[in-house]
Amino acid sequence: MNDFFNASIWEDAWKNDSDTVVNKMRRAGIDPARSFDHKAKTFNEQSFNEEGRKRTQRIMNWLEGQGVQFENNSILDIGAASGVFSVPFAEQGAQVTAVETSPPQIELLEKNISKFAEDQVKIISEKFEDIDVKTKGWNQAFDLVFVSMCPVIHDWQSVEKVLQCARKFCYISMPINPAEHSLVSEVWPLITGQTFHTKPMEMGYLLHLLYLKGYAYESLITWETKTTEVTREAALQETMTWLRHHHLPTDEHEQNRKIINEYLEQAYSSGKVVIRKGGRFGKVLIRLQDRTCIWEKFDFGKSSWESRKIEIPFRSSH
Repeated sequence: MNDFFNASIWEDAWKNDSDTVVNKMRRAGIDPARSFDHKAKTFNEQSFNEEGRKRTQRIMNWLEGQGVQFENNSILDIGAASGVFSVPFAEQGAQVTAVETSPPQIELLEKNISKFAEDQVKIISEKFEDIDVKTKGWNQAFDLVFVSMCPVIHDWQSVEKVLQCARKFCYISMPINPAEHSLVSEVWPLITGQTFHTKPMEMGYLLHLLYLKGYAYESLITWETKTTEVTREAALQETMTWLRHHHLPTDEHEQNRKIINEYLEQAYSSGKVVIRKGGRFGKVLIRLQDRTCIWEKFDFGKSSWESRKIEIPFRSSH
């Protein structure tokens, strides 16, 4: 039971967990910073279509409901991609610093922010992991630090570096469990002889360590799904990529491709494959601004309570 409240044990467990998103990508030979390069255009289209805009607005509405303001505030968007949030932040009047290293994403981001004043959205093409926060002048420099589904968060040390940049709020979103993919679930038994199961991911480490280290935060867990229709060839390629994330033996690659291809030809004879993707996603908003405490005492002479507000700077000392 004592280990449950031992922050150092949780820090080590997260750091040494071989099944984190970043570790899975690296085992599969995928650079986390470049994992979206091949689908940057598709991701951009999905982010800025009507459904994508609504999804973004839901998250921004939630942030505003927690007291986050965008107008005239400074925002550091880490893993900005093509500007799925940087653009609407700027549309709301924020000054945005967008960190993105993927060349195709940066190209799309530059196009998407061309309508703003030159200095309203600043692109930083360095890896956040390589940035010295103090040298950059980013120590508590931003009203909101925003990290949405970005592999820059992979252990507690990376969280602390992100928090170091925030003055008021820090938002982090991560998957609760590996994203579910209907076609992977269909072919997994054919390849492994077992039913496909997922297990919880590192969001649990983040929430528990925030709790143990005394941070104030609000969290939200949602279930989100989307359906797409693709060709058999695209479905085959996408499924093989997903299987790489689950580190199946590489020497069985061609055999697996043959099994999946035969399945697709039989199950989707029309040539069109409907794929459902989704899962549980966690969002947490960490409060780093001053907090207000109420100090009270009873005045026996007046037979009444005296109270006053005291502003206490709130940053975890851990």
